[in-house]
Amino acid sequence: MPDLIIVHLYADLLRTYGDRGNVLALARRAEWRRFSVRVDEVSVGQPLPRGPGLILIGGGTDRVQGAISTDLLARRSQLLEATRAGAVLVGICGGYQLLGRRYVTADGTPLEGLGLLDIETTGSSGGHRIIGRVRARASLWGRGFELVGFENHGGRTSLGPDALPLARVRKGRGNNGVDRGEGAVQGSVVGTYLHGPVLPSNPRLADSLLGRALAARIGESRLEGLDDELEDRAHADARSLRR
Repeated sequence: MPDLIIVHLYADLLRTYGDRGNVLALARRAEWRRFSVRVDEVSVGQPLPRGPGLILIGGGTDRVQGAISTDLLARRSQLLEATRAGAVLVGICGGYQLLGRRYVTADGTPLEGLGLLDIETTGSSGGHRIIGRVRARASLWGRGFELVGFENHGGRTSLGPDALPLARVRKGRGNNGVDRGEGAVQGSVVGTYLHGPVLPSNPRLADSLLGRALAARIGESRLEGLDDELEDRAHADARSLRR
């Protein structure tokens, strides 16, 4: 068995915001450190592999979220078991919303979520979206770093007491445009609205996810440094853009 199994859930459906780039960034950053990696794409009706270390659910439209919601809910016990065993579960944009207790779409349709994050999301009935560049200060499992990215979502997400914000927004509007929070963290479950994809230009976030996943799988949490010149340049360029 490889050191790390990365599962990309619904890669053929939830793919609006370049989430294959997020998976590729995670795989390459592990392989560059000489860890063996296998990436499994799992879609509707297909079984999860044994021993996943990192599971990613990407973004998509309300229509696609509705189409996969029944299949996703059927996986709840497996996903909960995986996270309790130490797997890291990451949701991006639409995937982030479905990790919560409930998502009410813009037309008022309620979608039951996995309940793995203590969040609820309501779509904007007026069609007003939160769009633009984001710069935020993240805190994840005791590690702090700057986070940059792009947000484009109609949902307004509120956090309950069991979830913590992934980051505090300095530029942009975040989860709901009110409380300055961006994303959510609860145990080894992480959600964010940032995409584009987000991980190639945020290597500190990628390594935080990898470190936690590898620590649970093989007991190796300390990651050797990489030459991140290109990643840091991409981060700096994203930070400097006005929109």
